[in-house]
Amino acid sequence: MPVAQFKPRVKDLTRINEAIRAEKVRLIGPAGEQVGIKNRQAALEYAGSLNLDLVEVAPNADPPVCRVLDYGKYKYELEQKAKQARKHQSTIIVKEIKLRPKIGTHDYETKKGHVVRFLKSKDKVKVTIMFRGREVVHPKKGEELLRRLADDVAELGVIESEPNLDGRNMVMVLAPVK
Repeated sequence: MPVAQFKPRVKDLTRINEAIRAEKVRLIGPAGEQVGIKNRQAALEYAGSLNLDLVEVAPNADPPVCRVLDYGKYKYELEQKAKQARKHQSTIIVKEIKLRPKIGTHDYETKKGHVVRFLKSKDKVKVTIMFRGREVVHPKKGEELLRRLADDVAELGVIESEPNLDGRNMVMVLAPVK
């Protein structure tokens, strides 16, 4: 039997009609025009005469801003905007490649192929060179290797953070070209 997926209900904190507590409100009409500062009862009567709701859109303003609109339609449009925003957001993934300063030609080409694949799929790449033993006294070799890699993939990626030595590792981050 499948397990039911429940979405937690988010309580809507928007105050409408009689739930508005402020004595005076800045009233905005149904077409977006400024009606002026009115007391709450007059604003409710104005909205009622148009068969629409009085919705508090900026509760922290002084006086609070209320709009005359169809609340159901307003809520639907807010949900659609939130849905569009979620659809168009992208998550940034950082992939990591580890190299050694004395890497062979074939191994270098293989690692470069991985970097190219990651950059083509719009992921950032953190390239780490691990120094062992006395290799750490030659950081120039590691930096040259990182620069060579950055030059080899220059058409796909740009250096986001320059090579820097962090303990026994040298790290550089490549970002895909926009």
